Amino acid sequence: MIRLFIGYDKRVPVAYNVLAHSVQRQASQPVSITPLMLSQLKGLMTREPHPLQSTDFAFSRFLVPYLCNFQGWAVFMDNDMLLLDDIAKLWSLRDERYAVQVVKHQHEPREETKFLNQTQTKYQKKNWSSVMLMNCNRCKALTKEYVNSASGLELHQFKWLESDELIGSIDQRWNFLAGVYPAIPISQISNIHYTIGGPFYEEYKNCDLASQWFVERDIMLHTEN
Repeated sequence: MIRLFIGYDKRVPVAYNVLAHSVQRQASQPVSITPLMLSQLKGLMTREPHPLQSTDFAFSRFLVPYLCNFQGWAVFMDNDMLLLDDIAKLWSLRDERYAVQVVKHQHEPREETKFLNQTQTKYQKKNWSSVMLMNCNRCKALTKEYVNSASGLELHQFKWLESDELIGSIDQRWNFLAGVYPAIPISQISNIHYTIGGPFYEEYKNCDLASQWFVERDIMLHTEN
């Protein structure tokens, strides 16, 4: 069973649902999908929202190992994504040498704001935590107490690991930043990340690679007669 946790933001439930549909539609193995909804994490996620927090799941993503009882592997994905490939291929990249595996972006945003006029924060390892293969047994530092008290930079820069050598690398195709990376053939992209703003927002409906998202949405909404 592939365990997948997807960030959930109450402002854009359609983003979660289209991503989840794209995952299940193409999966060749059973996938258990859990939305990280703050309404379901009461008593676990107790920290106050941060002024620079742009999504509901900015910090709750780091509860994934705790929610898995620090056993086995799990995948985390932001909600502003669209999977174009079989998630089993990503799952097959699990490597016991690492505590977490990510796309190691070298990304310093040029823009000052992003979707919903949110501040675009700039820091080392930007967007690394937006897709994570997590070896939960090796992420035991992520207790609920730590996740609720650590700074955003401590969490997103993986300061909870003893060494950066515990961070493995996966191919950029699994976290392709639309509107940031130069255009490449769609066949070379396994996961689109609408990090600046996705087509589920009116002002970004014509963003890079938006047409793929609308196709998936329409497939999801289709009903056989």
